Amino acid sequence: MTAGARSWWARRSLRLRLTAAAALVIAAGLASAAVLLVLWLHASLIQGLDTSALQRAEVVAADADTTPAGAEIPAADHGEVAVQIVDRTGTVVASSGNLRGRPRAFFFPASRSSTPRAHTVHGIPVGENGSWRAVGVPAGPDGSPLTVYVAVPTESVDQGLARLTAGLAVGTPAVVVLLTAVVWQLTGRALRPVEVLRAQTAEISASDLGRRLDVPPTADALARLARTLNDLLERLDTATRRQRRFIADAAHELRSPLSALRTRLDVAARHARSPETRALAVSLLRDGERLTRLVDDLLQLARLDDRPRIRTRPVDLDEIVFTAVREARHRTQLPIDQRAVGAARVLGDADALARVVRNLLDNAVRHASSRVTVSLHTQDGTARLVVADDGPGIPAADRERVFERFTRLDDARSRDTGGSGLGLAIARDVVKAHHGRTLVEDNHPGARLVVLLPAQEP
Repeated sequence: MTAGARSWWARRSLRLRLTAAAALVIAAGLASAAVLLVLWLHASLIQGLDTSALQRAEVVAADADTTPAGAEIPAADHGEVAVQIVDRTGTVVASSGNLRGRPRAFFFPASRSSTPRAHTVHGIPVGENGSWRAVGVPAGPDGSPLTVYVAVPTESVDQGLARLTAGLAVGTPAVVVLLTAVVWQLTGRALRPVEVLRAQTAEISASDLGRRLDVPPTADALARLARTLNDLLERLDTATRRQRRFIADAAHELRSPLSALRTRLDVAARHARSPETRALAVSLLRDGERLTRLVDDLLQLARLDDRPRIRTRPVDLDEIVFTAVREARHRTQLPIDQRAVGAARVLGDADALARVVRNLLDNAVRHASSRVTVSLHTQDGTARLVVADDGPGIPAADRERVFERFTRLDDARSRDTGGSGLGLAIARDVVKAHHGRTLVEDNHPGARLVVLLPAQEP
């Protein structure tokens, strides 16, 4: 088998490979059994013909002394038999009716053992000149020895074996197909617990590590595998909870001193005695605000990872967008176009969705060159929110990576826009918790960040 064939075979499902292997074994076994059956039956039937021919030859040999020359030997009761009695010179002394007047048909010497060996002969001028099984036994007195030849046709054996072979040629593939189907069903049933474990494992997310797999009520490898996976999930759950608790506690503890620091820096900026001191205080205040946003984002992510608590109720998404745009206009001088915002109602958490819109607007404002455009409409049961900018855009290779945590593209790093790299990650997690999707499209120039959420029927 070539490397390509081995690679293709390795990619097939375990059920298919087991069934194919079983089908090959079944086919080889049944084919071998069929061949052995035909060979054994052929040998058994030929042996029966040899026995019949020998018995008939012994009967004829017993009466050979009294059989007159040229006499016709009566046929056997069990069917067509060819008989000739030949003297020492090779002259036919007597024969059965079907060989009457025919020349000598047998030329092998008579066997003088207690179990004469039969011969397969052809060309006997009887019937369709098929094959015969013939024996030769000595007869007559020592002074005038004779040889009795008796042959029986193999036509019935050949026809019976031909019918049997044809039946096996049709029946064996049918049995192979039937048994293969049975093996397919049995392997599917045997592998069903594995599929159940796989499906349960696939349903466990990073925020739901407390779930466990169902252990089969057996004492086999599947039960041991399920228990091993449950132990692994337990260790992962413990380590993840410890990490999330640390992040949440650290972020919570940092909020108070950061708030106090910002207050003092604000006071220092207002009452600075020199321009240099005022500029330093303002710069430190901006850094403090940036650090505060980072701590808030970390705390939000810790809460989302722990177990998203989404308060599901009808929410007017367009009102959330209008509010977020008004707040964003206080933080930037760039124009934000909201004329394409239409009515849209979804089921979800208003605070969490407001966080999504704010994060998308903050991202657009940081990267826009001259304007930001916001649109919202409902189509085919889906609310589509688009926040677009005319900045450098997002390369196709990075459109999934921008939603990863602490991801900042090279352009954002060079501009030092103050983003923490967590805003889009939080937006995607919140949208995913609302059974929606986030994606990036081209804006020519710039980028379009799209949020798709299931819309509520009016």
